[in-house]
Amino acid sequence: MRSAVPAETDAHEARVAATPETVKKFLGLGAEVAVQAGAGLGSGVTDAEFEKAGAKIAPDAAATIAGADVVLAVRRPAAEALAGVNPGAAVLAIMDPYGQHEALAALAKANVQAFAMELMPRITRAQAMDVLSSQANLAGYRAVIDAAAEYGRAIPMMMTAAGTVPAAKIFIMGVGVAGLQAIATARRLGGMVTATDVRPATKEQVESLGAKFLAVEDEEFKQAQTAGGYAREMSKEYQAKQAALTASHIAKQDIVVTTALIPGRPAPRLISAEMVASMRPGSVIVDLAVERGGNCELAKPGEVVVTANHVKIVGHLNVAGRLAATASQLYAKNLFAFLETMIDKESKALKVDGEDELVKATRLTDGGAIVHPNFAAA
Repeated sequence: MRSAVPAETDAHEARVAATPETVKKFLGLGAEVAVQAGAGLGSGVTDAEFEKAGAKIAPDAAATIAGADVVLAVRRPAAEALAGVNPGAAVLAIMDPYGQHEALAALAKANVQAFAMELMPRITRAQAMDVLSSQANLAGYRAVIDAAAEYGRAIPMMMTAAGTVPAAKIFIMGVGVAGLQAIATARRLGGMVTATDVRPATKEQVESLGAKFLAVEDEEFKQAQTAGGYAREMSKEYQAKQAALTASHIAKQDIVVTTALIPGRPAPRLISAEMVASMRPGSVIVDLAVERGGNCELAKPGEVVVTANHVKIVGHLNVAGRLAATASQLYAKNLFAFLETMIDKESKALKVDGEDELVKATRLTDGGAIVHPNFAAA
């Protein structure tokens, strides 16, 4: 079995889909691994390190994927970039499938089995394969670090001979994996932390980290979590009540980090221009949902916006990728853990079980068609 790791082509992507550690593990399963020259440099991994681990370094993308049974990538590769792979090759990546029917149809036409790692079910068996959790965890951490870098004051309370410096007030909006890590990081930096989420189960999690919970706790709030653990889209009435509650709170905050995302939908709008206008000069907002439309009305993808009242709105792209070395280390392990379930230990060949719940949840294309029920109808 030949596994290929091409270099990422997106200008904002420094991560890589394999590390020397996972290369060794693939070799242990009987696989051959080809890595495109320079693929790991953005994550601090040299070609020499990949070679030492046992990978073969290919000069370009075409040579890397030629004859591949498996293609490992961070972002969805273009169908034309897969020319030369073996028929039925497995392509594992963060596929971003929502609203991308033409791209999925092209992958189907390329006769590959495309697996969307972000659709991995959140079950015990799949925890080691959960790329959303591994990457969101880092994004939550980095968001607070970025906020601290943009904030022109100290975060913790400091008592000095020259006077007392008050602790920064930090508000985390959305308490998923990213939000929880943001809370933990903000607390470690010494901030006074509050957090909000529409899911009732998060209240205890927030308080266990030493932060205060803020939400409209009505009947709709009690039913606001899906069976898969995600937030439901709330009614306009609830959104209005929650906005009224948070508006006065935001006006008193020094740093706000927004992390709210709903799979397959635009990011919910949590912070209006009026709320931003109520904040003190020098305050910072970090919008982790900026690539999905943003939680903050004034956020712009890839920019740090400075408003008329001198509030900074940070809209960095691919925040997990800003910690590329660590993000790649975790992501590569996620890929290996999943692919290992699809390798026959005796024949040392790719063997995909169509009845496996992990395969059913993540496989987008197979046999020249889009097979995932959520996307086939489109």
